[in-house]
Amino acid sequence: MTFTGLVVGAIYSLFALGYTLVYGVLRLINFAHSEVFMWGSFAAVWVMMALGAREGMSVPAAVGLLLLALLAAMAVSGGVALLVEKVAYARLRRKNAPPLVALISAIGASFVLAEAMGLRDRVASWVGLDTVLAPYVARARDVTRFTNPLPNVTLFEVAGFGVRSNQVIVLVAAILMMVALDQFVRRSRLGRGVRAVSQDPEAAALMGINRDRVIQLTFLLGGLMAGAAALLYLMHIGVTRFNVGFILGIKAFTAAVLGGIGNIRGALAGGLVLGLAENYGSQIFGTEWKDVVAFLLLVVVLLFRPTGLLGESLGKARA
Repeated sequence: MTFTGLVVGAIYSLFALGYTLVYGVLRLINFAHSEVFMWGSFAAVWVMMALGAREGMSVPAAVGLLLLALLAAMAVSGGVALLVEKVAYARLRRKNAPPLVALISAIGASFVLAEAMGLRDRVASWVGLDTVLAPYVARARDVTRFTNPLPNVTLFEVAGFGVRSNQVIVLVAAILMMVALDQFVRRSRLGRGVRAVSQDPEAAALMGINRDRVIQLTFLLGGLMAGAAALLYLMHIGVTRFNVGFILGIKAFTAAVLGGIGNIRGALAGGLVLGLAENYGSQIFGTEWKDVVAFLLLVVVLLFRPTGLLGESLGKARA
């Protein structure tokens, strides 16, 4: 039970990094980030379909396919994130539009991206490719299944609960990616630029840092992490849908706020705490109370610590 909560929480944490990074630099919430995740999940599904993945493949072949799916999901999510920044934010930023306008633009971009995926069968029909692309666009508004070629076996038991191989892979991979991003932001030259713009954009510009490039990098990094989270989510849950990002995006945003939005390590802590709270809450009160317990925890934490569990902003992070 605890291990399952940690696995779900790790996915939330990885997903939440996009909200944390963008807020740390721009001080706004990118509500289109949930659809960035969704597009990455479909990229992973389609790569598996195109390469003929099937359950029970040999481990080397399965690992190779999953790595290709990971690269595809990260590339598509990163590209969609950059597109969102270019279309929904860049022009508004140049015109010094109020934050509320940018927030409305993000919500609009979210709906456009979700409905574009939900209407992909119509789009394929318009260009005469609905027959050729039938495996990819049929039943566009229904659940789409992900084929996991890696055998999912029980590795060991803890207190009578079996821990399966996919759970271990998801948890370890998510933590490694979050640690890698944290070290990149703290120690690399580009990461120092992100922190500088987050802390003082005017001073960073005087030091020769290109703010627009830093913002694009921030969106790209968040998109890459969302793509990775999408594949790990598919390995754990096994299905996706055109609106899968809605509830998951709210949960990831909750994780970011819970840990201290603008704090990379806070996103990790918030996601893990949220995942555990959901799992224990569903065991104690029933699965229908899972979301209630999660959001009640958020309210309680913010009542006593409004900055979240860690509360340190991205710009104040020490190298």
